[in-house]
This record gives sequence, structure tokens and C-alpha cells, in this order.
Amino acid sequence: MAHMIWKGAISFGLVHVPVQLYPATRSEKVGFNLLDKRTIDPVGYKQINKRTGKDVTRDNIVRGFEYEKDKYVVLSDEEIRAANPESTQTVDILAFVDAPDISFLYLDTPYFLTPDRKGEKVYALLREAMKSSGKVGVASVVLHNKQHLAALIPVGPVLALNTLRWAEEVRDFDEFKLPAEGAKAAGVSARELDMAQKLIDDMSDTWDPSKYHDTFRDDIMALVDRKVREGKTEEITDIEAPREARQSADILDLSDLLKRSLGRGKNKPASGSRKRAAEDEAADGDADAEDGGGSTAARKKPRAARSTGSARTSRSSSGSSSGGRAATKSTTAARKRRAAA
Repeated sequence: MAHMIWKGAISFGLVHVPVQLYPATRSEKVGFNLLDKRTIDPVGYKQINKRTGKDVTRDNIVRGFEYEKDKYVVLSDEEIRAANPESTQTVDILAFVDAPDISFLYLDTPYFLTPDRKGEKVYALLREAMKSSGKVGVASVVLHNKQHLAALIPVGPVLALNTLRWAEEVRDFDEFKLPAEGAKAAGVSARELDMAQKLIDDMSDTWDPSKYHDTFRDDIMALVDRKVREGKTEEITDIEAPREARQSADILDLSDLLKRSLGRGKNKPASGSRKRAAEDEAADGDADAEDGGGSTAARKKPRAARSTGSARTSRSSSGSSSGGRAATKSTTAARKRRAAA
């Protein structure tokens, strides 16, 4: 069960809806601890003076705001608390707007609001009225001693409160170099646009978040489970890096790229393309094997010729050598006859 953050109320006009606030998400991120590899003891974070490198005790740490480079205004905890908005327990709705008017860029953290103190009927009234109107509420709320802009959104049976980023927190598009809006202005042909739209239609589906998974976390947990089963719970081992997948050549022709994408079909792998690629690779492998065999034989023949030539040279030299070498040659010849027998 999620931990309740606070009790309060939704307020708009003269309507007062008692609610409880709960987090709507839970963290499933993979967390790692820092360890000393010699003893597998946890390693903590030290607070040090960045200029001197010496330790700083908690009593000597204060908060400062850097108003210029390396120049600070020091603020005490009491001053910071006094400057914060007064903590309230009210979601004050400022206006109702059309849901599509709020860009995804402004969405921050979602929460659930549940009815409290026999407020079920008025809670349901607000929820159903918002559903019928297609509107969401823009609200002001204080959470954790910090003021937030938020959107009140009916989601199925629940009213969700999604905190929003302030306008100054979202970067302006003008900071970036972007292609002009409009297909013609961006140099996109009608044919290319039509193929892109068909590709979107082919890949269109209903939104089901359960279809998508954090594959990185899944792989890490599988690796952890395997190492635990194998008893490798305290070892520092090197892990072989996976081989990079073969990448196809860059396709510079947008029309060709769209054609290939459309050929894959809706959410289906390009089995035909992979089959042809596998056949091509097999053919290439056979050709390489044939070429390799011929080359090997060709290389072996010169070596044999050189070996024969060397033997002839050796025998010629032996014929003109001294009596001791003649005896050695005779002994060698005898050994060869015994081996042949």
C-alpha cells in the first residue's frame, strides 16, 4: 500500500472536496552500492572541502546561493523556511482548460487523490463533471514546503494530480537548429509524406503500458539471480562485453528507407529480408570456403616445390662435402630405409 503524503481538500468556487494524496508511481530503477573490492565493505560518501580536500563536519556545512561566479549568499535553514510558501493542505483550482492544451513537456510527477471523510459523493461529482466537459484543472498546491503548479486530471475512477513544470523551466525551441515546419518548407515530397503516414498507420496500436518493460533492469536482475545461484556473491569478475550487432549500411535515400519499413508490415520482423540475408551469408561462406581451399592448395604446392628444391640443394652440398659428412649422409639414408620398411 502506498504511503499517504497528506490529507487536504480540492477547492474550486464554493466546492470543497476532502481528499488524501498518494504517490502514483514507484521506483523500479536498478540501484548499486559502492563497495571496497578487497573486502566487499560498503563505501560511503565523504563531505570534503573541494579546495583543500579536507573533511568537513556537518556542523560546519551551511547553504549558499551562488549569485556570481564563486560568490555566495549564505542562508540559514530558518531563513529558507521563512521564505518558503506557507504549507497548505489545499489543491486550489485556478482554471479549467482543454486537456490537449497542456503539452507533455510540462508534465512532471503524478499523484493520486482519493476521497476522505465521507467525501465520496462530491469527489464523484467533480470527477464526472470534468469527464463530461473534457477539461482538466490547473491548480496550485504546496508539497514538501515547495509550491507547484499542477493539473487535476480524471483518470478512470481516480482524480490524478500531476505536478507541472513552470514556464521558465521548459527551454524555448529557438535555442535549437530545427528544420522548418511544413512538409514543403522542410523539403519533404508528397510521396515521402504519404509513405511515412502509411508506415504510421501500419504501426498504430492501442496504448497498453504493460507491453513495455525496462529491459535493462530485467537483464541486470537476471544476471544478479544467476550469480547468486552460482554462489558468486562476493567476487569481482570481468564480464565479457557482448559483440556488437552487425549494422546495415546507411540508407541515404529517404524513399528507399520508407519502402523498406513499409515492407516489414505491422509490428512484424522482416523475416524475408533476414532469410535472404542469411542465404546470402551462406553463399558468401561457401564461396569463401572454396576460395580458401584453392588458395591453401596453391600455397602448399610452392612450399612443396621449395622443399624439394631444398632437398636437392642439400644432397648436392652433401655430395661435395668431406668424408665425415658422407658418413652422416649414409647414416641418414639408412634411417630413411628403416622408416620406409
